[in-house]
Amino acid sequence: MTKKRRRHTAQFKFKVALEAAKEDKTINEIASQHAVHPNLVSQWKKQLLEEGASVFNSSMARQQRDQATHEAELYEQIGRLKMELEWLKKKVER
Repeated sequence: MTKKRRRHTAQFKFKVALEAAKEDKTINEIASQHAVHPNLVSQWKKQLLEEGASVFNSSMARQQRDQATHEAELYEQIGRLKMELEWLKKKVER
């Protein structure tokens, strides 16, 4: 019988990582209290200390990717319009 993988919310991860960062309790105590593996607590704590709370928010990463693709499309459109403008300038000169 296989166990289903649990998915934790960004808020839960932040809460556990913040508790681990305070260092009032050991990582093993925090892990058993929240029913997660101690390695997860250590990873979340490390991510929190390195990147802050926004690291657990996947929508933020998605927004950054969407913005990057949108910028790429805009730069492509600018390049195309410049080429058309140069072509029209040459055409008018004749």
